[in-house]
Amino acid sequence: MTIINKNSVKERYDSIKKSPNDKRLYRGLILNNELKVLLISDPTTDKSAAALNVQIGHLSDPDELPGLAHFCEHMLFLGTAKYPDLNEYRSYLSQHGGIANANTYLDYTNYYFNISPEYLEGALDRFSQLFLTPLFTESATELEMNTVNSEHEKNITNDVWRAYQLDTSSANPYHPYSKFGTGNRDTLDVTPKKKGINVRDELLKFHNTWYSSNIMALSVLGKENLDDLEAMVIKMFAEIKNKNIAAPEWPEHPFNNDHFGHTWMIVPINNIRTLKMIFPLPDLRKYYRSNPGVYIAHLLAHEGNGSLLSALKKAGWGNSLGAGSQKHARGNCNFFNITVNLTEDGIHHVDEIVTLTFQYINMLRSEGPIEWIFEECKQLSKMKFYFTIKSPPESYVSSTAYALHEYPMEEVLIAPCVPTEWRPDLIDNLMQYLVPEKIRIHVMGKAFADIATESEFWYQTKFAKIKISDEVIKKWTAPGFNSDLKIPDKNEFIPTNFYIKANENSKFDKYPVIIEDNQLMRVWFKQDDEFRVPKVKSFFNFINPLMYMDPISFHLTTMYILLFEDSLTEYMYNANLAGMGWDCIADKHGVILVIEGYHDKYHILLRKIIHRMVNLTIDKQRFNILTQYYIRSLKIFKAEQPYEHAIYYFSLLLAERIWTIDELLDASDHITIERLEEFIPRLLNKMYIECLLHGNLTKSEALEAVKIVESEFTHAGKRRIIPLLPQQLMLHREIRLKDGCHYLYVTENKVNEWSCTGVFYHCGLQSTESNMHLELLGQIIGKPYFDTLCTLEQLGDICFSGVHRGADAQGLTIIVQSDLHPQYVEDCIEAFMDIILEDLTNMSEENFNRHKAFLAAKKLEKPKMLYTLTEVFWNEIINHEYNFDRANIEVGYLMTITKEQIISFFKEKIHSKSPTRRKLAIHIVSMANGGAGLLEETNFDKNVESVYHISSIPNLITDITAFKSSQSLYPFSKRFGNIRRKRQRSKLKRIIV
Repeated sequence: MTIINKNSVKERYDSIKKSPNDKRLYRGLILNNELKVLLISDPTTDKSAAALNVQIGHLSDPDELPGLAHFCEHMLFLGTAKYPDLNEYRSYLSQHGGIANANTYLDYTNYYFNISPEYLEGALDRFSQLFLTPLFTESATELEMNTVNSEHEKNITNDVWRAYQLDTSSANPYHPYSKFGTGNRDTLDVTPKKKGINVRDELLKFHNTWYSSNIMALSVLGKENLDDLEAMVIKMFAEIKNKNIAAPEWPEHPFNNDHFGHTWMIVPINNIRTLKMIFPLPDLRKYYRSNPGVYIAHLLAHEGNGSLLSALKKAGWGNSLGAGSQKHARGNCNFFNITVNLTEDGIHHVDEIVTLTFQYINMLRSEGPIEWIFEECKQLSKMKFYFTIKSPPESYVSSTAYALHEYPMEEVLIAPCVPTEWRPDLIDNLMQYLVPEKIRIHVMGKAFADIATESEFWYQTKFAKIKISDEVIKKWTAPGFNSDLKIPDKNEFIPTNFYIKANENSKFDKYPVIIEDNQLMRVWFKQDDEFRVPKVKSFFNFINPLMYMDPISFHLTTMYILLFEDSLTEYMYNANLAGMGWDCIADKHGVILVIEGYHDKYHILLRKIIHRMVNLTIDKQRFNILTQYYIRSLKIFKAEQPYEHAIYYFSLLLAERIWTIDELLDASDHITIERLEEFIPRLLNKMYIECLLHGNLTKSEALEAVKIVESEFTHAGKRRIIPLLPQQLMLHREIRLKDGCHYLYVTENKVNEWSCTGVFYHCGLQSTESNMHLELLGQIIGKPYFDTLCTLEQLGDICFSGVHRGADAQGLTIIVQSDLHPQYVEDCIEAFMDIILEDLTNMSEENFNRHKAFLAAKKLEKPKMLYTLTEVFWNEIINHEYNFDRANIEVGYLMTITKEQIISFFKEKIHSKSPTRRKLAIHIVSMANGGAGLLEETNFDKNVESVYHISSIPNLITDITAFKSSQSLYPFSKRFGNIRRKRQRSKLKRIIV
């Protein structure tokens, strides 16, 4: 029997409003130390989790120590009086299937973890100590300062961070919003030392001042009942000290009249073009039940006929648009933002776009607040809340811990989701802030490089700041009306039928079954009897080898998809609002169409999408705009992080056929309307369709949906679809590296100072046995080892290892992004493998079995929502494995694996002394200013043969095509259950299972 110390609880709430479909149990507490608590009991959860939110963030940094709150967040993890070991907290979580993290925001900091449910109590004990007796271990200060600095350096080339910091740096310098929040080595080490400031002393002072229980909120989710959870929380968190401080608020807005009425023209790192219109807002927290900002954002961000985006697309100026209110910090630190993704032409029409925006706002003012629009928003929000998708436990506790500060305890679940009060007066009041006199305009684009003469201090972002003329402000103040802009139509996609078709007494197939198989298509079907929600998700794979025949064909396929998606933007927007969604993706073998949403409107949406798919009319203006967008996206790859390039090169070197970025860019001049118009009929007239329908629909309804697709493609028999031959359905194969090889591919990075080392150990074809050997090895040598490699050894800012799988083969991948030379890093990785072998040899059976149990629990973790399970089924189908019971089969084998088998596997596949080991390394060497390829202290020439001691590495790859043509290919692995990709064509009849 659980004994609860009721004297520790000041208030208890057992009537928390929740969705009628939410089976979890909730209880709210306010402890005697004023700590707010939400307890969540979920006996079905695969992971337990907890989050603690403290209402202090980087706006409260001391002026002379930017980044101290962020540094405090990092240091809090490193040892407590009860658990002094630096890695105790993270190690405990890692050993029991968990993770931990934290985030520092402007006015709060959030700490969270998840873990296997049976270890929640031990995790909570260690977690609570972070807020009771943190040591802020002096010896770890330098190490963690390096981590904070590395975070900042990664952000330097991120345009989102750069734009945000320019916004804050241009605010009132006396307002804390103008601070540099993340911190770096200069702000937390170099400058304080010059000023005689002891950072650790200031860190202790900051923590002692602000980390008080009365401005903290805790959310805990576990399998235990509410009484047991309450007893744990009281025992572990009731002693956090209440310092009776008030959470800081900022009554003044960070921008005053001097900061409005300007345009900032910003030069990005990547080739992006955006326009952001920023308006100040007052404190709206007390109006959460009406949420007027949501009403206005719903209209301004609408994408249907008559919308602002529709007018921008018609003019050829914009591709997408977003709008919404943002609460940056408590008090008057709020904004309303309208952001437009610009076309190449649009960046030259900023004033006209802003004029259109004010014309739309003017139209909204003239129409006045409309109650049916609010009711529609309310209905959509309520529907989303009632049929909410379970988020990961750590995300759920993080969001609810934040909500505990924002809303009354009884409304902590529903208040962030559903507006309940119609307040047209508040909408009218908020509209008065969206005026030209209060606008700030940020335009980002490479086009401003020649005029950007100023630089932001922290990120060195180049910009030009120009005062908006009184004449332009006057024009925007009286913008008039535009006949293209109007209030949206009512949403026909809002479902009304939520009937669940699977009753509890019916028997259903556990896994998808084939219900139709003919020359044109194969149909898999599974009626949902597990989640019992009124939703459907379907995948359609339209297979045609023409799509990836050459780079030009791939371009034309991609342009077809982009235009297809773009043509449905207005139609689909209401469907998206009503919980219906779709996506269209090109891969090497075909076009994959995904449609999901409430069953009530599924067939309507399917018919519309397929009809447009086979009857697409190309709009010349949109073709030109989207072609520019597509080519720009290919070029952006060049500026991505080196570790992303390493992943790309692994795929490039190991796949039988894959077009390189350079090959695609070289062929981009051949993208023309004429070629596309000739290409589309050839694409659609010859194909094979494999599909899966899963959810709240019957077999007959699934076949009815398939007939819609078949009818549209054949135009009721008027068009002849030529079925593919079996040979045309063969998958691409994978490269089999030679036994005993060590291949190396070297390329340069001229964009930033980071280099990257990637190592791939080829482990052969996939099978139940090899899959589990490799995954278990990956689990054992994963996070704890690479935390050591990256954090303690300071080898790189990004370190990760994992299982890399292609269509049939697999291997172990290790990637380290670093400022060190890749040759040195690879040598360290090899030395590290010797340590792993020693640790494997000395590992206790108890520890080995713990790793097996954790991997088993992870693999057996059930999908939390219908859509996730659909994707599990579809992955088996699209990969032609058909092993729908994979988790149970593989775990069954996993539990038989011995430590000796893993050691043998490691020695054969991974260790340098193995005569059959197959290794592929990729070195991306930075030749940018400050990069390892240019530093003299590396003692490396720029000559590749000299750098890499060519005699010791006979397999240096200098020509990718020549390398691939010299290798053999893996055979296709055996499919589970001997299900063929396509049945023999002779004697094929329609099959109903």
